[in-house]
Amino acid sequence: MNQADVSKLISQLRIAVRPKARNLKNKDGPEGRLLKLRKTVTALVKHERIELYYNRADEARGYAELLISNAIRHGDRHKATMELADYWLLEKQLVHKLFKVLVPRYENFNVSYTRMYKAPRDYPGMYYKKSVLELRGNPYPALTPDLSQNRNLLHNVLLDEARKEFKREQLAELANKLAAESGTKSTTTTSVTSDMPKEQKTENETPTTV
Repeated sequence: MNQADVSKLISQLRIAVRPKARNLKNKDGPEGRLLKLRKTVTALVKHERIELYYNRADEARGYAELLISNAIRHGDRHKATMELADYWLLEKQLVHKLFKVLVPRYENFNVSYTRMYKAPRDYPGMYYKKSVLELRGNPYPALTPDLSQNRNLLHNVLLDEARKEFKREQLAELANKLAAESGTKSTTTTSVTSDMPKEQKTENETPTTV
């Protein structure tokens, strides 16, 4: 089986998975570590925005992306996908939300379904990297400001100058058109006056009183 056939069988994540060791130790061993990740994925699907330690968020994000990707690809009639959803979602009513809310929301997405931000550190105290993990399209206010309307950004400055240049060209074209029409009218008036008989020109002239 070639690489193309394998890519059709395995869902491709839209996030970068870095080969970096994560410190996710748990006192209950691997079972406790997986249970913590299942709780994290469940909370993400339920609340759509959670704040937690960076390492755990980075690990759980991949499983959430894979879960949503398989749900979109296979639907709720696929046995393996339903087993995957039943394993990762501890609250079973969220399986309905996965297929009826999240799948219609993300079925036409060309980017990742999740977004992760670095959260500010707590001071004073021991420093642990924290992050905010959220689903795209959630109903909460955005965490980053919208800079698309900032007039000082380079693309907005260039667009403003392009609009001004286009308006100048339109005004110049209109001025040239009006000047051409005025020149045509004056030429026509001169030609009509020159073609008039001498007696008619004399009658049209207004006598000057001294």
